[in-house]
Amino acid sequence: MDWDLAIARNSKALKGIIQVLFALLGLDGGEAAQRIPRSLHSAVLAVLRPAESAVRRLIVVAARGVVVKLSPSRPMPKGKVIGKAAGGRIPSFQIFDPPRRGKHTPFRKGRRIIPRVRVLEYDPRVIALFPKPRPVIIPPPPPDGLASATRLHRRLIALKSALEDLPRQAKRLVRWQERRRAAPEYKSTSPLRDGRPPGYRRKPVHEVEEVLAECDWLADQAMRPDTS
Repeated sequence: MDWDLAIARNSKALKGIIQVLFALLGLDGGEAAQRIPRSLHSAVLAVLRPAESAVRRLIVVAARGVVVKLSPSRPMPKGKVIGKAAGGRIPSFQIFDPPRRGKHTPFRKGRRIIPRVRVLEYDPRVIALFPKPRPVIIPPPPPDGLASATRLHRRLIALKSALEDLPRQAKRLVRWQERRRAAPEYKSTSPLRDGRPPGYRRKPVHEVEEVLAECDWLADQAMRPDTS
């Protein structure tokens, strides 16, 4: 398989999609809006999520055969901030899939143990020692019908930066995997979660979902051991 050709073809399609998202959010040279209509926010997010998944899978393909040497760990300089794009730096692209929401361990039926608790004497002063938990108040959405676009801006800029420099992102991925292999406890080294990727649709309604399906297949082939 011509891996370079597959990467180039899907990268070109993704760059065109990202360019459209930049134009919608005003990041193509115009003035970027800090608050956008909720309908536009949802539409951009629906395309951004599968585009991020597709780029992660292209990084996996680009990391095929890459070897890096880990440098010894050093203490972080005092006052340095990472992960928040401090000082106007380009935010880092997340190279691994986010975990599934609502994931829980399967229920195992076992022997039921009933504790033997007796209340000898009721004392109302005991209740004062255990106050009721305060309810979590979720603020209602603003009445103007707008949503913050700051997080979308950062994710889109990070996505574009990662797609334009896949070899660097591939080295990041390999370093991340090597650190997890060197950890004393077991940690999975796969950046992709099991099952369907984030943003996947069985019946694509947008070009980005077709690109994601192809990139997911390419990543699956690239992660298989070479038996030749």
